[in-house]
Amino acid sequence: MLEELFPNVKMEDMIEATNETLYMTTVSVAGTFILGLLLGLLLYLSGPGGLWDNKLLNWITATVVNVFRAIPFIILILLLFPFTDFLMGTIRGPGAALPALIIGGAPFYARLVEIALKEVDKGVIEAAKSMGAKYRTIIFKVLLPESMPALVSGITVTAIALISYTAVAGVIGAGGLGDFAYFYGFQRRDFDVVAVCTILIVIIVFIFQFIGDYVSRRLDKR
Repeated sequence: MLEELFPNVKMEDMIEATNETLYMTTVSVAGTFILGLLLGLLLYLSGPGGLWDNKLLNWITATVVNVFRAIPFIILILLLFPFTDFLMGTIRGPGAALPALIIGGAPFYARLVEIALKEVDKGVIEAAKSMGAKYRTIIFKVLLPESMPALVSGITVTAIALISYTAVAGVIGAGGLGDFAYFYGFQRRDFDVVAVCTILIVIIVFIFQFIGDYVSRRLDKR
C-alpha cells in the first residue's frame, strides 16, 4: 500500500537524508546552545543594572546579535561560503552547513537567554551579593540554575527553527530532507517524495518539542 501511495520513494535514500537532517540539527543545536548562551550572558551582564554594566560591551554584543538576526538565512549561507570553505574544506554536504546553522541560530537564542536571565528574581541576586559571592558564583550558582527551565524552552524553540534552516540549506546542496525534497522530489515532479520528506520533518519537530517540554517540566519541578 505504501509503495502505491509513494511509488518514487526509495527507503534507503530517505533514511540517509533523515540521518543527515538529524546530524545537522543535533550538532547545530549543541553549538547554538553554547554560543547563544555566551552571547546572552554578555547581553545581560553588560546591560543596565547588570553585574558588569558596560555600555560599550553591551552595544557591541547587541549590534552583532541584531545584525546576524536580521540577515535572512539563505543569504547568510551565501555570505559565509568563504568562511565555510576555509573551515570545513567544502561548501557542500551536512558538515558544511553547520557554521551557517550555528551562526544563524546563536543570535536568536541569545535574545531568548537574555529574556530568561532577566526573569530571575533580583532579590536572589542581591542576597548572593550580600553574602560576598563572586561574579562567577552568581552566574553559575544563581543565574543559570534559576533560569534553566526557560533556557531549555528557549533552545527547544531554537532547535525547531534550526530544523527549518536545515531544509533551506538543503536547497543549495547541504544534504538532508530539504535537499532530498527539492532535488529528488520537486525538480523531478515526484511530489510523493516531497510529501514524505515533509512528514518526516514534522515528526522530527514533534520529537524535539516533546523532549524539550519534558526536560523543562522536570527542571521546573526541582
